[in-house]
Amino acid sequence: MQIASPIRNTAQVMPSLFSLKPSLQGQAWNEIVWQQTLASSVACTGIGVHSGKPATLTLNPSAPHSGYTFVRTDLSEAARHIPARWDTVTDTAMCTKVSNHYGVSVSTIEHVIAALAGCGIHNAIIEVDGEEVPIMDGSSAVFVNLIRQAGFCNQGVHVRTIKILKTVTVAHKSSHAVLKPSSSLKMTMLFNANGRLGKQMSSLVYDPDQDDFKDLLSAARTLGFYEDAARLWAIGLAQGSSLDNTVVLKDGVVMNEGGLRFADEFIRHKMLDAVGDLALSGVRLLGHFHGVNSGHSLNNQLLRALFADESAWCFVD
Repeated sequence: MQIASPIRNTAQVMPSLFSLKPSLQGQAWNEIVWQQTLASSVACTGIGVHSGKPATLTLNPSAPHSGYTFVRTDLSEAARHIPARWDTVTDTAMCTKVSNHYGVSVSTIEHVIAALAGCGIHNAIIEVDGEEVPIMDGSSAVFVNLIRQAGFCNQGVHVRTIKILKTVTVAHKSSHAVLKPSSSLKMTMLFNANGRLGKQMSSLVYDPDQDDFKDLLSAARTLGFYEDAARLWAIGLAQGSSLDNTVVLKDGVVMNEGGLRFADEFIRHKMLDAVGDLALSGVRLLGHFHGVNSGHSLNNQLLRALFADESAWCFVD
């Protein structure tokens, strides 16, 4: 079992690694998936859940093979572009943050990336006028609605696909994340917030090729514990959090008017986060993801462990 190691910026590794890696051809599981981008640009405005600052986000079409790129419109042209990939993740404390080689960053990217991936958008330019993506209602629902409003554009080239060849595991205390060989991407999650939701684990299975991301996951909101608020505020986090964008538990009781959107909303949101984190692989994964109380840190460490071991995967062309 591999223990998760500290995050380091390896932004120069992936292009050379992927260009040299051999591929397998002619296999039955080599189903072609076509790259898509947005048909038009769409925007929304909200606040950053951690910064508390107003933020406007615009989703734009992008070229084939470009993946997801954040553009900080509040900065000069030279430093404003930030690729969103597993190897540009520089912080995973309470959210996923990506940075470029200038040190410019954007945080809380997971919900919009999950929405793009869940809707089958592979290439997009994501403009934001500050350091954090707006939290909106704490889910991916607003972003999914924006994507559907923008429309879809088939780009006529296939998505690069990798097949998991052997099991890769990362762990921290009682939490772990695993990728195992499989003929398709399947995702399973077990979750009890490391015992804070009780001893019994809730479970959820998600099949991106069969399940509807919008219906199953997109509306599930972020979970927060009332007793953590003062600690988070003291370290400069959760400055914009409220009952409008977070499901808050106090002594085991939901404080939000109207309660939960789903009986299992907490684990649905954990799966939503995992969809966004794994989408930073930049490829279609043929493998089984299994998470136990896995969050942003372990999800990213799993991708780092995978791509560090060239015997654990291969391209499917």
